[in-house]
Amino acid sequence: MTKRTYILLVVIYLLATVEALASDQLYNGTVRDEKGKALPGATILSDLGEGVVTDPFGKFKIKISDEAKYLTVSFIGYEMQQVALVDQTSGQLVITMQPSSISLSNVVITPDDTEIIHSLSQYDLAVRPINNSQEILRYVPGLFIGQHAGGGKAEQIFLRGFDIDHGTDISISVDGMPVNMPSHAHGQGYSDLHFLIPETIQRVDFNKGPHYAEYGDFTTAGYVSFKTRDAVDHNTIKVEGGQYGTFRTVGMFNLLGTPESDEDDQLFVAGEVFGSDGYFESSQGFRRYNVMAKYKSQWNPNTLFTATGSTFYSKWTASGQIPVRAVESGQITRYGAIDDTEGGETARTNLNLQLVQDLKGATWSNQLYYSRYDFNLVSNFTFFLNDPVNGDQITQSETRDIIGYKSEYKRSDYLGSIQLQSKAGATMRYDHVDDIRLSRTKDRQEVLSDIARGDVNQSNVSAYIGESIALLPQLVLDAELRYDHLFFNYTNRLDATDRTEDKGIWSPKARLNYQLSPNLSFFVKAGTGFHSNDARVVVAQSGEEILPKAYGQDIGMFYKPASWLAINLTTWNLDLDQEFVYVGDEGVVEAGGKTNRKGVDLSVRAELTSWLFADVDLNYTKARSIDEPEAAQYIPLAPVFTSIGGLSFDFEQGWNGSVRYRYLGDRAANEDRSVIAEGYFIMDAVVNYTQPKYQVSLTVENLLNQEWKETQFLTESRLEDEPAPVEEIHFTPGTPFFAKFGFSYFF
Repeated sequence: MTKRTYILLVVIYLLATVEALASDQLYNGTVRDEKGKALPGATILSDLGEGVVTDPFGKFKIKISDEAKYLTVSFIGYEMQQVALVDQTSGQLVITMQPSSISLSNVVITPDDTEIIHSLSQYDLAVRPINNSQEILRYVPGLFIGQHAGGGKAEQIFLRGFDIDHGTDISISVDGMPVNMPSHAHGQGYSDLHFLIPETIQRVDFNKGPHYAEYGDFTTAGYVSFKTRDAVDHNTIKVEGGQYGTFRTVGMFNLLGTPESDEDDQLFVAGEVFGSDGYFESSQGFRRYNVMAKYKSQWNPNTLFTATGSTFYSKWTASGQIPVRAVESGQITRYGAIDDTEGGETARTNLNLQLVQDLKGATWSNQLYYSRYDFNLVSNFTFFLNDPVNGDQITQSETRDIIGYKSEYKRSDYLGSIQLQSKAGATMRYDHVDDIRLSRTKDRQEVLSDIARGDVNQSNVSAYIGESIALLPQLVLDAELRYDHLFFNYTNRLDATDRTEDKGIWSPKARLNYQLSPNLSFFVKAGTGFHSNDARVVVAQSGEEILPKAYGQDIGMFYKPASWLAINLTTWNLDLDQEFVYVGDEGVVEAGGKTNRKGVDLSVRAELTSWLFADVDLNYTKARSIDEPEAAQYIPLAPVFTSIGGLSFDFEQGWNGSVRYRYLGDRAANEDRSVIAEGYFIMDAVVNYTQPKYQVSLTVENLLNQEWKETQFLTESRLEDEPAPVEEIHFTPGTPFFAKFGFSYFF
């Protein structure tokens, strides 16, 4: 950039400053509910288009033109307010929001696509009954999950043309604490959300693509961030029971009483016990136990402290994946098993400390977390292919300690009339994985041999900066830059070798949002991200090609043609570099070539009446391996067309519920699409009758009792009596018609 250009930019900013001093007014304010509790995330818009969002203390600062006549304040679950500015002077505004029924009219179009998505996800949570934590992942349009190991294993995830396995290309967190496990015994980025009790969830934030600097490793297809409640509205005891020996009990209790204001300390505990024999012929014996406690205290008007602790344990037996030929021949039924000694047990204990400070125009947040994790999984995918005598059962196990820290500084400023939102952050995460192991076993007990065994020490240190500039009230530019440096150490217990590698990666990102009218906004995004590879891959490749980069571009719009209708349309493209993958089920390293994924996402939300709500998400993706011959470019199991939607109702008399569907189209099971993984269409329903002191509920999964394959893989296997191996579809059957009843008592 030349010296003349610098001078020109300075002159422009000085002119903008002079103009702002002459014609703009600066307002500081706080948005609270009727009890005086702060409402972080509320949206404030002027009638001329200037907009801001409240910080964790419910505070905001907005500079608006003298021509502005009013501010519109909106927050899901509260009546929208208009604050006339004619009688206001520059200074402090205190805006009190009154509760109201959930309405799509409270979702406003702004020049910030992240805030619009946040509002829509809040709306979805409010109008759709919650069934389980894993199901909430489906609130991300286009995201599908599948279970294939008895209910206790993390779900398989599909999004944007990725078979993400259990989390390789999506970043998942709870209260800022990462869920993904790098260099995991079963799969890279393994994300088990079973420690999250669904009733404790307050909101779900998400976005797709590698476009956000706060999210680093694994953020290629997107991220999902869960936020739990700070307190519960009332004490609750919930009991559920259903078919196949299914039962569930949940309790949530405010130990310091129901908080009346932010000055009151808040402490609640929640517990969950879940069990099911499952619909398979061999009982799953699935048991899950969850306990969570969360304490929040406002030490002074400018300091918030939160401490969350949780512990989780589960164990189960699984029937595993079965070959189509065994079912078609009558050897087993679709709910039978070849090896019914599969299964596992896992546990995770977390401590999460967060401190947020208001620095007068800025916020500084610090977070420290620790997790202790144990994992043991027994599987058999090939039966008698490799060992015709003992079978091919494998056991994957590990014990892990995680410690992490995150610090983030955010500031809101004005350069003349130009609004600036600045952020800077730094993170550190260290994983010590003790005795990460892949062994050949028999009957889940006897260890025949070790295929791989060692210890992993892995660290990720990162820093990021970002600047959001309102070039015009309706035009916002976000420019961000992130740097990650990863350190990998693997000690191989089988050959007594110890190797260390490290690698750094830069991830620039930019977004441009333009609000054409109060009902229509457009966005363009471009950025790079990455997912790390397993430490065992890193040392095997001597640090080469071990941080495959993702290059993403999104173009889209949000449109509200009426107060009761919201539409989001996005076209996107994502390129992923060459990578090498550690196959946890076999203990080998495989090369994966460059890939390209592109598609279209369409989401529609409609408030048909004051009590009837509709939603539909349609997603089309074309996923290809670009280094392969054209006839062999299909990416196995990559979704092509998916759709999720439904109708939800909420009557004043206390009846509420929903009927929902999910559709996953046929997709290629191999590179030339000569084998097809069959799609499915499933419907579920929930009906609740809610009164001030109790709720009665009925949940039905697979309402139409379809026979469907929840997960599918093209696998070469050999049954005990077969002379030669066969390659064909192996699958886990989806749940048949399943009903459960529930009763909740509030006090």
